[in-house]
Amino acid sequence: MTTPPGVIRAVPKRLHIAGAWRPAAADRTMPVDNPATGAPLCEVADASPEDGRAALDAAVAAQREWAATAPRARSEILRRAHEIILDRTEDLALLMTLEMGKPLAEARGEVAYAAEFFRWFAEEAVRIDGGYALSPDGRNRHLVLRQPVGPCLLITPWNFPLAMGTRKIGPALAAGCTMVLKPAPQTPLSSLALTGVLTEAGLPPGVLNTVTTSDAGALVEPLLRGGGIRKLSFTGSTQVGRTLLAQCADAVVRTSLELGGNAPFIVFGDADLDAAVDGAMVAKMRNMGEACTAANRIYVHRSVAEEFGARLAARMSALSVGDGTAPGTDVGPLIDAAGRAKVEALVRDAVDRGAKILTGGELPPGEGTFYPPTVLAQVPRDAALTGTEIFGPVAALFTFDDEDDVVRAANDTEWGLVGYVFTRDLDRALRVGERLETGMVGLNTGLVSNPAAPFGGVKQSGLGREGGRVGIEEFLEYKYLAVPTGS
Repeated sequence: MTTPPGVIRAVPKRLHIAGAWRPAAADRTMPVDNPATGAPLCEVADASPEDGRAALDAAVAAQREWAATAPRARSEILRRAHEIILDRTEDLALLMTLEMGKPLAEARGEVAYAAEFFRWFAEEAVRIDGGYALSPDGRNRHLVLRQPVGPCLLITPWNFPLAMGTRKIGPALAAGCTMVLKPAPQTPLSSLALTGVLTEAGLPPGVLNTVTTSDAGALVEPLLRGGGIRKLSFTGSTQVGRTLLAQCADAVVRTSLELGGNAPFIVFGDADLDAAVDGAMVAKMRNMGEACTAANRIYVHRSVAEEFGARLAARMSALSVGDGTAPGTDVGPLIDAAGRAKVEALVRDAVDRGAKILTGGELPPGEGTFYPPTVLAQVPRDAALTGTEIFGPVAALFTFDDEDDVVRAANDTEWGLVGYVFTRDLDRALRVGERLETGMVGLNTGLVSNPAAPFGGVKQSGLGREGGRVGIEEFLEYKYLAVPTGS
C-alpha cells in the first residue's frame, strides 16, 4: 500500500477507552477502503465484545462525576470543540471524502453542519430547567428536576460520518451523559478524529469512549441487554432498528431511532418549476442520494411532467462524476459495491416494468463504485423502488392528476421521515403538508436538515427527535420531589 495522505496518518487508529488510546483485544484490526478507487487507506482497531464491555465500564465509572459537572463547564467544552472543528475544516473534509466518497465541497458543508450541532447544544446545556409548584390541595410543594438519563450507546451511520456523531454527542454531553460511540465500519476515521477533537477540547476521561468494530452485532447486543446502558441513539436502517429495539426491551433501555425514509417529492401544476427543479436537485443529489431524507418518489402533475423531467434530466446529465478529491467533481462514488448493485437492480427493475431513461442508467467503466446521475420517467407504481430506499443518484418520476390521489400515494409506505411539496398555492401547501404522514415537510425547499430544528420521523422511520430544543430532551429524565408545606 502506498503511503497514506497526512490526514489519514494523523488520525489515531486505536480504540479510545477511559481517556486512553489502546489496541483492540488480540490486536485485531480491520481495513478502511477508499470507495473511489477500492484501495485500502489504513487499518483501524477492530473491537471485540470484551472491548465493548471495557468501554461501557469506563462510561459507567465516569457518569456520576460528569453529571455533577457544572452546565457551563460542559457548555465550554462543546464550544471549544466547535471552534476546533471549524479550524480544521479542510483536513476533516478531506478525511471524510477519502473514506466515504462525497465531493470535497459537500464534505466541507458537512463539517460546518457538524460543528453547528456542538454550538447549538453548548447553548442548550445551560438552559436545562425544572419547575416549582404548589399542589392543588396546598399540602405539598412540587419540585421538578431534570437529570441525565445515564450512560448512552450512540451508533452512527456511514453517510454523514461527522455530523451524525456531533448530532448525538452534542446533546448527550450537554445533558451530562457519558457515552460509548460505535461508528459505522466503513467510515471510522471521522469518528476517531472527532474523539481526538473532544479530548483536545478538555473532555474528561471516560465520558466519550469510541469503539470501532467489524462485528457490530456481537459488540452491541450484550451492552443493550446487560443493564449498564440506559439510552440508545441509533441512526441506520429500519431493519436494524427493529432488532435493536427488541434488544433494548430486556433492560427497558430508552431509545431514539432515526431510521429509513421513502420521501415523496410532490410538484403541483402551479409550482415554480425553476424552484422545483432546484429543490429536486438538493433533495435527490445531496450526498449522491445516500441520505434518508433523499427524494425517493418524485410525483409531478401531468400538466408539467414532461417539462419538469426534461429540465431535471438536463441538470443531472451536466453533473461531473469522479473521485471526490478531484477539482470540479459533483458526484462521488457510492459507499461500496453492494450499494451500487442495489441501485443498479432497482433501475433495471423499473425499466423492465416500463420506465423510460431520460439520462444515465449505465454503469461506467473503470475502478470505484460509481453510478451515474439517472432520471427515470413514467415509472409505474409497482416498480420495486417505490417501496425501497434507493440510496443512490436516481430520480424516479411518477405522474399524478389529483391532490387526493397523490397524497394517498405519498402516504402509501411504512416510512414517514420527510416529504416535499412544491406549489404557489399557500392553502394547498399547508393542507398537503398537514396531510402527509411524515415527521418533517419541506415546503418549496429541498433541504430540511438544520441543527436548530427537530429532526425525525413517524411510523417506521423511527422514534424521538434529534436537534432543536427537543434534542436534549432525549437525554434527560424528569424527577419529581414532593415536599410537605407543613400547613
